[in-house]
Amino acid sequence: MNRNETAQQYIARILAFAEGQDPWAVLKSTADRLGALVAASAPERWHQKAAPDTWSAAAVLAHLADAEIVSGWRVRSILAQDGVPLQPFDQDVWARAFGYERVDVHEALATFSATRASLLSLLARVEPERLTHHGVHAERGVETIAHLMRLYAGHDLNHLTQIERLVASAG
Repeated sequence: MNRNETAQQYIARILAFAEGQDPWAVLKSTADRLGALVAASAPERWHQKAAPDTWSAAAVLAHLADAEIVSGWRVRSILAQDGVPLQPFDQDVWARAFGYERVDVHEALATFSATRASLLSLLARVEPERLTHHGVHAERGVETIAHLMRLYAGHDLNHLTQIERLVASAG
């Protein structure tokens, strides 16, 4: 979330990326799209920044990997306990604390891919009534599993576009 937008503005912006698309198809395809970008781009391109105060493509991929870990935890929490509180995190604090700019892109891709595959497998096997559960995000309010899948799909598309632009313009 940008520092100058409200939670509602963030939700609307992220959901707009996936408007008219099947969120499940997006979620299933993201790891392969990221893998193709990693395979097709020289490693040094991933660590170049468009401006000093922005993230490199590698940092964006590290963020996606960490966000996927958070997503998996949130979904598991919701599936296990309807109405569970959901804790936010500050992506910029995590980027500094976890050295996003020094991440190995292959490691970040492996983390993202394995965690996403685990999440999709979990959602495919749980009792269908659990998919109606919701959590209560401290900043964004009530979030159902269906809403989160749309939000995560938009998040994927937002950052895929960002990575594609950064890797293409690096050099």
